[in-house]
Amino acid sequence: MESIGVAMTTQMFTYLEQNLEGRFNLFKLWNHPLDSDFLQLNAQSVRAVVGCTKSGADARLIDTFPNLEIVATFSVGLDKIDLPKCLEKGIRVVNTPDVLTDDVADAAIGLAMAVLRRISESDRFVRSGSWMKNDFGLGTRFNGKSVGIIGLGRIGSAIAKRAVAFGCPIGYFSRTEKHHRGYKYFPSVLDLAANSQILFVSCTLTEETKHIVNREVIDALGPNGILINVGRGAHVNETELVSALLERRLGGAGLDVFENEPHVPEQLLELNNVVLLPHVGTDTIETSIAMADLVIRNLEAHFRNEPLITPVI
Repeated sequence: MESIGVAMTTQMFTYLEQNLEGRFNLFKLWNHPLDSDFLQLNAQSVRAVVGCTKSGADARLIDTFPNLEIVATFSVGLDKIDLPKCLEKGIRVVNTPDVLTDDVADAAIGLAMAVLRRISESDRFVRSGSWMKNDFGLGTRFNGKSVGIIGLGRIGSAIAKRAVAFGCPIGYFSRTEKHHRGYKYFPSVLDLAANSQILFVSCTLTEETKHIVNREVIDALGPNGILINVGRGAHVNETELVSALLERRLGGAGLDVFENEPHVPEQLLELNNVVLLPHVGTDTIETSIAMADLVIRNLEAHFRNEPLITPVI
């Protein structure tokens, strides 16, 4: 397969890059922009594209490679891929589900704990020497809080499983009712938020779910409520979130994702009731290796005319 051209959209994970380079003819698009002479001369040989949450396959990229057969994303999310364009041109699409579920769910619970128990704030309190002068204030328990989950898919279900272990009653909103014994289905996000103390966002980003957490949902969650987003930044109206936090209409937030990554609203940086992560919900050594292996296995299966392991299209 060494002669098969694979274009990698941006630097991701060294292990993935090295393994692609060892198996295929790898084109690194951060070294060769789409309009470069080098890439134009070699565009015919590219039969696969590997992208990620930062840089996927838009219409321009797809049109650059006339012999493109498959797009593999080093992620579960597909919002950086022009799926209608791929469908129109008969281009296969694969992602990396399942292998990252547990790590994202762990990160979600960690964010909730960090916000409620003020873990990051406590760390800063000790490091600054403030403990020598004052006592630290009280946090809030996680145990027993009512948990709402937007999107009871793989990751949402894993979050629910962990929250149940803390004695939390589970409610959820999803496209369809799951009939899960012990979990309560709510017909709208607004109803879910009004009945939750901690609201987790873990659904797929689509046109329908963009800004699914808006001002009304935030206000329904209320001044004692906590919002945790491990989905995509665009799931939450960031302007309304900042406003609610500054006006104390929301109790706190734990965010792994943002609307305009890596840019984060400056107001959030000053708030002690907010915990911020740089989109690292999947970023453990174990999961990154498993995701990379899955990308490579999908590509190898495609070029051997074998069934894809995790097909999207």
